[in-house]
Amino acid sequence: MVAAERRKVVVVGAGIVGASCAVHLQEDGHDVTLIDRLPPGEACSFGNAGMLECSSSAPLSMPGVLGQVPKWLMDPLGPFTFSVPHAPRLIPFLFHFIRAGRRERVETIADALASLIDTTVEDHQRQAAWAGAAHLIKVYDHLYVYESEAAFRADAYPWEVRRKRWPRLEVVRGEAIRVLEPAVAPIYPVGVLLRDHGYTVDPGGLVKAIAEHVARSGGRLLLGEVRAIDAGGGRARLVTDDGTIEADAAVIATGAWSTRLTARLGYRVPLVAERGYHVTLRNAGVSLKAPLIVGDYKFAVTPMAMGLRFAGTAEFAALDSPPNYARARVLLRHAARMFPGIRLDDYTEWMGQRPTLPDSLPVIGQAPRHPEVYFAFGHHHLGLTAGAKTGRIIADLIAGRHLDIDIRPFQVDRFA
Repeated sequence: MVAAERRKVVVVGAGIVGASCAVHLQEDGHDVTLIDRLPPGEACSFGNAGMLECSSSAPLSMPGVLGQVPKWLMDPLGPFTFSVPHAPRLIPFLFHFIRAGRRERVETIADALASLIDTTVEDHQRQAAWAGAAHLIKVYDHLYVYESEAAFRADAYPWEVRRKRWPRLEVVRGEAIRVLEPAVAPIYPVGVLLRDHGYTVDPGGLVKAIAEHVARSGGRLLLGEVRAIDAGGGRARLVTDDGTIEADAAVIATGAWSTRLTARLGYRVPLVAERGYHVTLRNAGVSLKAPLIVGDYKFAVTPMAMGLRFAGTAEFAALDSPPNYARARVLLRHAARMFPGIRLDDYTEWMGQRPTLPDSLPVIGQAPRHPEVYFAFGHHHLGLTAGAKTGRIIADLIAGRHLDIDIRPFQVDRFA
């Protein structure tokens, strides 16, 4: 490994992606500052489903997916909705989304995603160990279930895409599902078991542990908002509410808010805020061994330190729109169907903004016209899954090391 020249690096964004960048940069010996308007792990990294999905290489846009949208919109328990006033702003996104769903493009995207997530469990175990948080990572198979054979067959192509890149999948039926998860109601005739996956029992706590490790090891954690970044002449200048910070390099990892900074530098990408919701049942009275994903409705149930978390749904709305917690409470209705006797009286609800790009690929790499700036955002549902490896890629780029992954599919100007 080529040793890194010590540099002053500011990472903007203290979610899992930003924290992973910071800890890898610090391992290289850099002078690291991690800054965010919220404390570490307080946004999407707090409320996600906690899953580390090595096999999740099928993109969001697939052949036929648009045809399912009307059905989802009409179903009160459905996985998808959007804000009507926000719809015109989705046009650029939808244009690229449709293009990304062509079969030949899907295969290319899936290859890129697979290269980013196939070592997620090992990547997270490594950096969690650095932070003294190895106990927060669990290695366990994941189980997808479907309420009908027809629903399972409708997902045949996504499973073909995933199996091609992660063959450790097994179709299970009937009583085998109940053996795997005895608490689940017998309403799922078919499922898919995903071998050698993982999850965290406290995603927000994991990010906090990593950020605190950065601080203990000599880095700085700042609470504040970066309003703009100016770069040139080998320096990056970050304008905050409390003044200007100068550095040798800056990393933009602010999730759904990233385009507010990249646009000022002249880089425009069709990123949207895809809002996700969760409810966490603190005293559910039922237990799961590992994450369970309901394929019909696109949500997950994960056993966590704070309770049983139901997380999912997709809602497209403006970043500053108030949460629609009716979307979260839809998950309670699913919970009642899934688990006979489950307690629903003690729960918390939450909404977060997933940073979603139409081709399901994040933006990772060095800014083409501003070599002092690096991008690490747009990971949609895979922020946790891909976060640790993204941090390693950014550290390798800043150190000038050879990359073990082709990052050309993740370039910022691919939508130009």
